[in-house]
This record gives sequence, C-alpha cells and structure tokens, in this order.
Amino acid sequence: MSHFRFPQCLKPLQVLQLLLFLLGISQANAQEQERSIGIYGYFKTDIGYNFDQADPDWFDILRVTKLPQYKDQFAPDGRIYFSVRQTRFGFKGQSQTPLGQLKAILEFDLFGVGPDIGQTTLHFRKAYVEIGRFTVGHAESAFTDSEVQPFTLDFGAPPSLTLLRSVQVQYKQVSERGRWAIGLERPGASSDEGIYADRIELQNVKAAFVVPDLAAEYRRKAWNGYIELAGILKWIRWKNTVPAPIDLTGEEIGWGFNFSSVQQLRAKSLFKGQLVYGKGIESHLIDAGPDVGIDNNFDDPTTPLLGVALPVVGGFAFLEQKWTSKWRSIMGYSRVRIYNSDAQAGNAFRDGHYATLSLLHEPIPKITTGAELQWGKRNNFSDGFESSAIRVQFSFMYFFSHTISGSVLNEP
Repeated sequence: MSHFRFPQCLKPLQVLQLLLFLLGISQANAQEQERSIGIYGYFKTDIGYNFDQADPDWFDILRVTKLPQYKDQFAPDGRIYFSVRQTRFGFKGQSQTPLGQLKAILEFDLFGVGPDIGQTTLHFRKAYVEIGRFTVGHAESAFTDSEVQPFTLDFGAPPSLTLLRSVQVQYKQVSERGRWAIGLERPGASSDEGIYADRIELQNVKAAFVVPDLAAEYRRKAWNGYIELAGILKWIRWKNTVPAPIDLTGEEIGWGFNFSSVQQLRAKSLFKGQLVYGKGIESHLIDAGPDVGIDNNFDDPTTPLLGVALPVVGGFAFLEQKWTSKWRSIMGYSRVRIYNSDAQAGNAFRDGHYATLSLLHEPIPKITTGAELQWGKRNNFSDGFESSAIRVQFSFMYFFSHTISGSVLNEP
C-alpha cells in the first residue's frame, strides 16, 4: 500500500488570515475591559556536536528512527551543528462572550518538515479556538499529555512521548479534582510497504478514511501531582483504486492506551513518566515509525498481502532536580519498541533507546542556558544491525510574553 499521511498544514498566509479573523471575533464580542491580544514564545540557539552519524535532515535533534540503518549510511562520523530551528512564537487573543471565555491561539516555529525537511523556515504548529468547554481547530490530541513532556534541550525528546496535534472538535470538563475530555479528530496514518515497496500494484492503493478518530482522556489529582489515562480508537482503511487480480483493499482497527503522571517527589524534585501501548498509533508518538505494515498471506491467492496495524509499546521516566534558584538538572531514559510485520524490510526500525542528562542555568529571569549530553540507539528489525549516537549540545533561550489589554485595544 502507498504511503498515506496526515495532510500538510495550512500555508502561512492562510493561518495569518485565520488569526485576524479570530481576533476580529474577540473584539466584536468582548467587553472592553475583558479582552486582550498577546504574543509569546522564545528565541533558541543550539550549538552541538554529534560524535557519530545521523540523517542530516534531522541534524539538530536526536531521533532514534533517523540513526543509520546500515554501516556508514550517513558517514563520516562527527559533525558540528548550529541551529535556531527550535525558536517558537505564537499569538493569543482572549475575551469574554455570552457563551463563556473565548481564547484563540496561533503558533509557529522554524522547524521545517514535509517538503521543507531539514530547512529553517516558518512551520505552522497550532491554530484553535477555545470557547467555554469546547476546543475547535488544530491542537494537541486528547490522547496527548503535553504537561508530562520533560524540559530537555533536545527538541525531539523523548521518542516514546505521545504528542500529536490534529484538527479536531474537543469537549473538556474541568473540576477541582481533575478533568476529562473527549474529541473527534482528523484521521490519518502512515504505512511501510517493506519488501514490496517497488511493486506497481501497491501504487494504486490509497487511504480511504471515512470516520474521525475518537480520543479521550481522564486526569485526576493524586498524591503530589496527577495521574492521567488516555485512549484512542482509529479506523484505518485503504482501497485498491484500479482493478487487479489480487485484492489489496483492507482495513484495521487502531487503538491505544496512555498512562502518564507528574509528581512532586520533594520540594526540589519533580518526576515525569509515561507508559503507552497500542496498535497502529505510531503517528501519535514523537518518534516511532509507521502505523501499518504488511504480512504475507500466501495461503490465500486472492489476498496474498495483508495490511496490519503494528503494535507498539513505549515509556519514559525523567527526573527534574532543582539545585538552587538558578541551577537545575534533568535526566531520564526512554524506550520505544515496534512489533514488526513479517514483510517489513530487515533494516526497518524495531526499537530505540534514548537518554539525556542536562545542567541548566537561569542567570536572570526569562534567560536559560544549558548543556546536555544525549545518547540514542537504534535496532533494526531482523538483519542484526544496530547503530547509536552520542551528542553534546549547548543552548541559549530567551522567553518572551507581551499582552495588550482591552483598554489599549480601543485606542484609535
């Protein structure tokens, strides 16, 4: 089956027009003293050295799936890098309406993906509106717990973190004891044709999504933090679009569960951890490979190849330790494991290990500097090859946030 992926994001001009439209709604419906428009984000510069090899399109983050699949794939060893691609900025507007508080978010970074992979360019991240208990737009999936993500200097960490932003409609209810949410989200998946990637028959197999993904989460305050359980259900379908002697049309049910927790262990020690398991949900993880693979089914000549949702299990544990008011460290380990289908290539990604250790310093408010030691390892499916990388990264970050109040907005 051919690759089918989440649709590309909106163009910058389109999302800028969306922002102006949303802010226009804010101004039209708000009371003067209850609306505001703001800008937020951070400037980030990374300087690092990779002692080993990695895909040059991902030169400034350590992705275990982008480590070499065979010896010297990205030779030579050793490469210094400079990057500002993790710089992020966004616009926010909020106001009070008869339906409740309205909040609009539009956010970008400079990390090129898709046709801009490897480039420093404007990259759309979010565009959504919250009004009352509803969220509409491009935002984090209900299957995602963004608060459990550790503050690593590496942008792509940890690989087993569930982190997907999708166009959706979500309902959320918050109480003193916790919250719960349920959402209908844009469907999508990615596939690996494996050893049959060059077969012409597979080029005519296209995605055929007909219902949205269903995602839900439940969070409860517990101990000195919270625990959260999230789930997702996906109907993944593909169809052969031209007549063929063999039937390549098929479908799979993707599903997953995600358990996460943030706990304040001591006054200066914070634990963040997550466990995830499912089938066909690799796209919901930061770095886990394709959702669907191919199994051989030669006993049935009409359907000799079957698409299957690939099982995945992952987890991580990180500790954030504050030494003084200006110094802190972050350390942790993550692993992600794919249970491959039998027709995937021998050098397909099977599992990855990842670990970091950092020392951060905040000399003055809104400025953070630090150094981080990063390690990653990749194991292939069945050819016995493995690769690893060690990197050292130094980073400088300046955080900013500025809000214009309602009274200022009314000035001519």
